[in-house]
Amino acid sequence: MELRWAGCVGALVGLLAMGVPVGGQNQASQSQESQNKASQGKASQDKDAGMVIEPGELPGTYPSGPYEVVFHVRGNYVPVLHWSIEKGALPPGIRLDDGGVLRGAAQRAGEFWFAVAVRDGGAPQQAVQREFVIKVTEAMTVDWKVPAHVTANRIDGSVEVTNTTPEDMDLTFDVKAVAENGRATEIGYQHFPLKRGTIAMTLPFGETLPHGDYVVYVNVVGEVAKGNRIYRQGMKTPEALQVVVGP
Repeated sequence: MELRWAGCVGALVGLLAMGVPVGGQNQASQSQESQNKASQGKASQDKDAGMVIEPGELPGTYPSGPYEVVFHVRGNYVPVLHWSIEKGALPPGIRLDDGGVLRGAAQRAGEFWFAVAVRDGGAPQQAVQREFVIKVTEAMTVDWKVPAHVTANRIDGSVEVTNTTPEDMDLTFDVKAVAENGRATEIGYQHFPLKRGTIAMTLPFGETLPHGDYVVYVNVVGEVAKGNRIYRQGMKTPEALQVVVGP
């Protein structure tokens, strides 16, 4: 009995030294089965995922600015994909081609909602859609900082100018006070490069004027040599300003 037990112990030690787990075939079989189930589960999840349109959001743009986004699909599908606008409307000047490329240049500012649809080449065909918004902001904005006003025999004020584009502009700032008889007097003028990303730059204006009623007109023109793009903004006082004291 002692010899038999010693022999069993020796065999067990030999198996462990060779790296064979005790009760090995059962455990190895169970481990392989678990891996197979995990792989099947992942494949099933991928299959159930279907098609998902990406990207999830679209970048904004500005009028006349070049725009291009390439849509793609994540998930299982059969080539070839066909893309279309299902509902809503793209910004005028931007279009979606059948290959899923959104490109062009927006013609005006605004917020545009639409749904993109994609269909694959399967039989039966898979189809999915996703909603998007493109925000088209003015390339250049002009707002009153200090509205035009009368102080004694002067009209003074200031505006704020913003360049929302990624490009430098050649800016012309011009302010005129127009009297009742149509005579225009220059009360503000500047010409300079407006750097890209400039936010709310203050531009003052003002001048001494003869007695009379005046409507103030602000005209701002931004020119981008590259692409030959021109942006214009203008404002005027809602009513005539009265200068009652002579110079």
